[in-house]
Amino acid sequence: MHTVVALALPDAIAFDLATAVETFGRVTLPDGRPAYRVIVAGTAPTVDAGPLQIATGVGLEALERADTIIVPGRNEAAAPVPDGVAEALRAAAAAGTRIASICVGAFVLAEAGLLDGQRATTHWLATDLLARQYPRVVVEPDVLYTDNGRVLTSAGAAAGLDLCLHMIRRDFGAAVAAHASRLAVAPLHRTGGQAQFIVRNPPTYRTATLEDVLVWIEENAHRPLTLADIATAAHTSIRTLTRRFHQETGQAPMEWVTGVRIRHAQELLETTDHSIERIARQVGFSSPSTFREQFRRAAQVTPSEYRATFSGYPPHDNDKTTR
Repeated sequence: MHTVVALALPDAIAFDLATAVETFGRVTLPDGRPAYRVIVAGTAPTVDAGPLQIATGVGLEALERADTIIVPGRNEAAAPVPDGVAEALRAAAAAGTRIASICVGAFVLAEAGLLDGQRATTHWLATDLLARQYPRVVVEPDVLYTDNGRVLTSAGAAAGLDLCLHMIRRDFGAAVAAHASRLAVAPLHRTGGQAQFIVRNPPTYRTATLEDVLVWIEENAHRPLTLADIATAAHTSIRTLTRRFHQETGQAPMEWVTGVRIRHAQELLETTDHSIERIARQVGFSSPSTFREQFRRAAQVTPSEYRATFSGYPPHDNDKTTR
């Protein structure tokens, strides 16, 4: 039987831990036998998990007999890794054990050196921090999960379930994974490459010299802006503006404008029943087709699919009704 060890570290996110325990623990084979043995291991007999306490039963020695190790996130993403954990994970990896993280559990894997040179993701709020703190990691902020064979990572919350179902499918095939997804009342078809629903270019973004112009863009993104318009608002040359944007945001100025427009569109899709055409105009896109193209590129779903996920408003027929 395949043994899954969920590693409960101090201040673990209980949801992440429960996702692994419940998803793997309820998988059955076609003949009714359980597919996995699930063990919760920890650095202490009792581990705090927010307002909860988790009794672990076994210590780090359990990692030695695991076929798969799941590392849930912790409420403080970059909290120091307890003594012995990184060493135990490295030893398990060297022995061929599959190791996966849920949410900000990726920081633990990165601290152990298991993500060096590997594709990895985490909750979108922590991707920048992961990239800064561990520059050898190839951080992919827009995906639900990554699979490097023996080392896997996932984004936050529901993406951890997607990753668990992905591993079940790898282990036992589509039929067993489909049954597991039905038990979890979750879709099986979300692939790792699907984008996280990220809040683009939030208005609270802080930079060294662009504060005022970012506020100006926030207030004027609905207008047909040009690079010259933004440079004028920033009281600088286009060349200097472009250099500062790349240095302080990692984006070109017009790329930033598009991100703001996408975020404004997300808000309207969530809170209004305006047509796609109307929203495209409201947020500053030159045409509905350009809006659809840019939105899908950013979110990996169409505007109507996004609306169906995040609002109570039904989509318009073919997204073509103008209001």
